[in-house]
This record gives sequence, C-alpha cells and structure tokens, in this order.
Amino acid sequence: MSRADLHLHSCHSRQSGSLKFLKSRDCYSKPEDIYRVAKGRGMDLVTITDHDSIDGCLELLDRRPDARDIFVSEEVSCRLPDGDIEVHLGVYGLDERLHRELQPLRKNAYEVIACLRASGVFFALNHLLHFYRRQIPLETYLRLVDQVPAMEARNGAMLPAHNEMIERLVQSWRGGPTLGMTGGSDAHTLRRIGRTWTDAPGDSVSDFLESLKARRSRVGGEHGGTLSVTADAYGVVTRYVGSLLGLGPHDHHGLRRAACLAFSVVSLPAQFLPLVLVGRGKRGEAREVRYVDAALEDLRARGTTCAA
Repeated sequence: MSRADLHLHSCHSRQSGSLKFLKSRDCYSKPEDIYRVAKGRGMDLVTITDHDSIDGCLELLDRRPDARDIFVSEEVSCRLPDGDIEVHLGVYGLDERLHRELQPLRKNAYEVIACLRASGVFFALNHLLHFYRRQIPLETYLRLVDQVPAMEARNGAMLPAHNEMIERLVQSWRGGPTLGMTGGSDAHTLRRIGRTWTDAPGDSVSDFLESLKARRSRVGGEHGGTLSVTADAYGVVTRYVGSLLGLGPHDHHGLRRAACLAFSVVSLPAQFLPLVLVGRGKRGEAREVRYVDAALEDLRARGTTCAA
C-alpha cells in the first residue's frame, strides 16, 4: 500500500476568495516545504492540488527532477449550470496539455467532466456540500454524482458528520459500491499536511493511480472542525501580513502595499472575526448535512433516488 494526501495547497493557489480587495493568497506554503512535511508524516507519494494551477507540482518536479514519488494534480474550480453552484474536482496525474484544455471549460462542470473522462485521468468530486445551500433541488444537485468516478470521502477541513455521510453515499450509490474514494487534508498551511490521506495498492505513482481508478482505495486520518479550520485561517493571515512586511512573496507594491498594511493594523481589534465566521460556516455545514441525510433517507424510502 502507498499513502498520499490527495488534497493540499501551496503558494500557487494564488487568489483567496475572502476579502479579495486585499489580494491575499489562498495559501503561502512553498512546494519544497510541503514535500518535506508530507514525507515526514509518512506520505509515500506527494502531490499538490492548487486551485486551477499545476505550477506548484511543476516547481517541485523542477527542484527534484529525478523524484519518482511526485505526480501532478490540480483542484479544478468550475460551475454547475443548474443554480450556478461552484464545484471542485480533484484531478490526478494530468499533464500541462490537459491542464490548458480544462481552463476554458470551467464555466460548465459537465464539460470539464466530459473532457476528463475522455482523457482517461482519475478525478474525484471534492467536499460534496461545501457550496450547496439548497439553490436547486437535492435530486438535481446529486445528478452530478452520476458523472464522476469517485468522491472525496475524507476531507480534513470538513466535519465528521459530513465525511461520514459521503462515505455512506459512496457505499450505497446505485446499489454500490460503484464509486471510488479519496481523502486529503485540504491544508492551506503546513500544519495539517498528511494528517488526512488516501491509501491504495501500488509502490509507484502509476500503480497507485490505477488502484484509485479501480476503486481499491481507503481513506483515513483526521476530520475537520471549527478550531482546526480557524487555525489554518489565522496561519494564512499571519503569512499575508508577513508578505506585506517583506517576509514572503512580493504581491503588493507602493501605495497598495501601504494601504493593505494599514488595513491590517486597523483591523487588529477585529481579528476574532475569522473564528466567528468559521464557526458560523461550520454550523451551516452541520445544518446542511442533517438536511441532506434526512432527504436521502426520504428519497430512498420512496425509491426515487439513484442511491436506492
């Protein structure tokens, strides 16, 4: 068996979705540091799943050209046409050509999925309910599951109830199991890398990826919660302020840098807000999990769900 954390980010996940005017990166971890920490925590294979970028993986391969334990991956952000809901797909073992082909398709998740299926690479639907807030009927949303070969059943930032519900869904879908499983930390700092993982047979990258395709994987490690996700948020904030002070990537210059630094100083009394916002988000996540769990049971009882 080989082990890999199949969901983590580097400094090449460039733009944070929070307070976009600050132009903070989503993560500040260097690829070489990610590799070192992942190997130190028992990962046999290492990859990086940056948002719509493979530059972190390419940088790592450039620094370690003879490595046989690194493979290129990406988290593709796309939109579900029904309800315009964001969808994230973890894509594993792709090349630069496929990465370029995917980018113009991201406005339609089904077009991205069709391209991935045609290419033959392995991919998975990440954190199922992360962006779902009943914008469309659940049955319509879950049609997405029929289009993917695997689901992320253990995400190190998601609540245990969320992960456990997805694992049950994987085991029962269409009389299952017809879906594969992946697991990863979803780490945006070095703190949680390798704390959540995927195990699959194979002592090489190619064998490992083939085992994922054959649904021979297992997931393990930590779930998430308010405190662990908040710690990541504060870690990113700290590295962002450090970058403004010249202790990281130089993303800001001149007046913009001065303005962002001034905002950071003025907002110090409000630095309890990340904890509040994450806590509120986790309460919303728990509410959606309860709703979806109950809805799935009702659909199964009526025999109207693909999971029946």
